[in-house]
Order: sequence, then structure tokens, then C-alpha cells
Amino acid sequence: MVQVNDDTYEAVYLHCSFPHNNRRVYISVRTSENKEIGIIKSLDEDFPKDVICLLEEQIKMRYFAPEITKLVGIKEEFGYSYWDTETVSGSCRFTVRSGGGNVKLVTDRKLLIIDVYGNRFVIEDIKRLSEKEYRLVEMYI
Repeated sequence: MVQVNDDTYEAVYLHCSFPHNNRRVYISVRTSENKEIGIIKSLDEDFPKDVICLLEEQIKMRYFAPEITKLVGIKEEFGYSYWDTETVSGSCRFTVRSGGGNVKLVTDRKLLIIDVYGNRFVIEDIKRLSEKEYRLVEMYI
């Protein structure tokens, strides 16, 4: 819940302006109808510790994306790619719709992959991939 002047908003969510570079600055506070209520310039400003913890927890949940630590294989078939990976959370297989920007570089090294269900996965540094792993993802970049 957020109160701004005399207005109270029961349900709000946070949208980071820079979710891949800095999740602590320029955070948009929005209603469930996507109406922006305001912007938090920085989490490092004068907020009580319990509020900062709550905001950080909500941001962490919204932008949850397991890091892929190993690419076991990628198989392409009928407009979909089937990814077999190891992540920081364990083994994971998921399906990605080809095209449509579902695999994209969000920084010069960070790769974001969005599966058919909207789940996000990241490869933090494509330069750390083995040659074989890089060849697997190269055609999607």
C-alpha cells in the first residue's frame, strides 16, 4: 500500500528503469492499471530500513531470473528452441519461441532469455562461455 498526499493505493508494483544495470535508482511505482504514481529516485535515500527491505524484496521477485551457468544443448524445431541448461538453481529445460526478441543482449555481455511462459533466464557474461556454448547461442544473439 502506498499513500501519496490524500490518495491511498492498495496495490502497487515496482518497475525499474534500469533493471539490468542498476535496480536501485529511478524505480517507477505503479498501480495495477499501470498508472504511474511516482518515481523513487534512489533506494539509498531517506527510507526506513524496513521499507528499503520491502522494496528490495519486491524488486528481486519481479526481476527474478536464474543465471545460466552451463549450456548443455539447444535444439531447434518448428519455430521453437529447446534449451537444456544448468542454472544457479539447478538443471532446467525450457522452450523459447524463435524470433520476437526472446533472446537479446541487454548489455554488451549480458544475455536475457525469455521462455514461452515469460520466465526469464540470464547469462551474465557471454564472454565466459566455452567456445561450444557460445556457438550454441550465437545464432540467437
